[in-house]
Amino acid sequence: MVFVLLGAIVLGLKNTEGPTPYQFPELKFFPEMPVPDENPVTVEGVELGRYLFYDPILSRDYSFSCSSCHKQETAFCDSPKAFSEGIDGKSMARNTMPLFNLAWYPELFWDGRAVSIEDQVFHPVSANNEMDMDWIIAAKRIKESEFYQPKFKAAFGEMKIDSILISKAIAQFERTLISNNSKYDKVIRRETVLTQEEYEGFNLINDQSKGNCLHCHTTDSDALGTTAKFSNNGLDAAFDPNAYTDKGKGGITGQAEDYGRFKIPSLRNLAFTAPYMHDGRFETLEEVLDFYSEGVNVSFNIDSKMGSAHRGGVHLTKGEKQKIIAFLITMSDSSFIKNPDFGNPFIGE
Repeated sequence: MVFVLLGAIVLGLKNTEGPTPYQFPELKFFPEMPVPDENPVTVEGVELGRYLFYDPILSRDYSFSCSSCHKQETAFCDSPKAFSEGIDGKSMARNTMPLFNLAWYPELFWDGRAVSIEDQVFHPVSANNEMDMDWIIAAKRIKESEFYQPKFKAAFGEMKIDSILISKAIAQFERTLISNNSKYDKVIRRETVLTQEEYEGFNLINDQSKGNCLHCHTTDSDALGTTAKFSNNGLDAAFDPNAYTDKGKGGITGQAEDYGRFKIPSLRNLAFTAPYMHDGRFETLEEVLDFYSEGVNVSFNIDSKMGSAHRGGVHLTKGEKQKIIAFLITMSDSSFIKNPDFGNPFIGE
């Protein structure tokens, strides 16, 4: 009986061993973070994913990594480029989106073609104008790597190294890319206050007769800076579906009402992520506000929340635009782009 009890104790201890749960920062004014049960975030998984994110091993000719287009110093986008260049210098079709607070997005990419962060990982690796890599070969490379073998074992135990496990590791790292320490965050945590100009800008974007940004870009109800939905915001005039050269979400769903609809980006970190819109057509925040003020186009399926589209925009004064920009800058998080936990782990090795 003693031997049986000792065996049970030993087995019990063994079963408690494994990856260390990752401790996320306290997130005030954020919605509850969804994390899939099938991919809990661990310290070991995050470390592994961080290496994979910065490693060109996942590209066809070892020349290109996730970080080639997603640079920390620009909030993990490719500013100032309107279109990134992938392997062999091939141009991408849309502006590279920044990476932060991804855990809250039910769909990713400008057109929403990925339904999870794990799913998102698969697309750039196999795209012929990005990393142009066969996932079977990618998994074989990683499986045979003496560098990665112990890291996968630490993160996932004896699970077979394959494309799914690789995507889970990268997704774990990307879930930790949380931006929550801008001046705006410090204000809502009551650690500092807005200037008068910034405060008036905040009021303007939430005034439905002025900026009227609140329906798509949340700043008072939660801290994400976006509803994470999709919208046709009147960038182009279109009176039938065939008028759109880029169908946006409609290219995924095949539904005419989705043509020209793109993911609503966050207002966070705009100071680092120019140019703006899915095609990078606006180089500055001033140009963005000029568009919403005087340049909105009517189309057959424009978002109903674009209430001033019939008159070309909301028609802000120059002073009102300056105040709005002053507030928007408070949502940029300089500590995020300098956080050593998100940087290239190969540097200094």
